[in-house]
This record gives sequence, C-alpha cells and structure tokens, in this order.
Amino acid sequence: MSHPKKAFFPGSFDPFTKGHEDIVLRALALFDEVIIGIGQNSSKSRYFPLAKMEEYIRKTFEGKPVSVVTYQNLTANVAHEYGAKFIVRGLRNTTDFEYENSISQVNRHIHNELETVFLITSPHLAPISSTIIRDLHRYGSPVDQYLPYSLD
Repeated sequence: MSHPKKAFFPGSFDPFTKGHEDIVLRALALFDEVIIGIGQNSSKSRYFPLAKMEEYIRKTFEGKPVSVVTYQNLTANVAHEYGAKFIVRGLRNTTDFEYENSISQVNRHIHNELETVFLITSPHLAPISSTIIRDLHRYGSPVDQYLPYSLD
C-alpha cells in the first residue's frame, strides 16, 4: 500500500491571497494532502493577526484535504515532522525563482528526501502580492477582490 503524497506549502501568508489559493488548489491535483504552514518570524511583526489568518485559510479549504499549521522552525524540519516529502512554492517571476531555488537547495541539504515543486502562478494572479494587499488595506482601499475570503 502506498503512502499518501503530502506537500507542505510554507509562507507568512500576511495575508493569504487568491494567488496562494490557486497554488493550493493546483497542488491538490498532484498531491493527496496539502499542509499549509504559516511561518512565524520573530523579527517581523504581522499586519493581519495570525489566529485570524489561520481561521480564514481553514474556512477557505473546508472539505478539502488541506490542513493549516503554524510554526517557528526551519521549514525543512517542519515539513519532515509532518511527513511531507514535497515542498510547494509558487513562482510569479524570475526574481522569485532565484530566491526560491536557493532555499530549495538548503532544504534538500537538511533533509535529502525533500523535493521542492515549483508551480508557476496563473497569469491573471501574478500581479497580486501580500505586500501590495497590505499597502492597499493600510490606506483604506478595498482588498476583498484579491482574497479568497472577506475580511471582517
């Protein structure tokens, strides 16, 4: 009997966007389960509260084989701890690739069974970034069109 293929999708998700949702939904076509890992960086403060973002993400994927965890550790260690053999990352452009490629090399060095799978962002979602959404929200512009949930 084969083991389910688990993928770990890490990020700060501050906030979790329609671009992130698209990557998860496409990853579900490749993997049996996707674990979304919200990394907590102690040197950065979040704009959107962690507990609220975790709740929004859980509701977004209700009924799907997606779980949400928060963590403060190396991504490779957390993926390994949850039994994920794959890390999924979305790429919007070549700058993302350069950055993510370096990280994937280190993750593989830490746990050599970890394979990073890059999914190219769907073209209509490529301009969306968490940074832009935070700036829009900070200055009172509506952002719900970029999110798979409504902010309360």
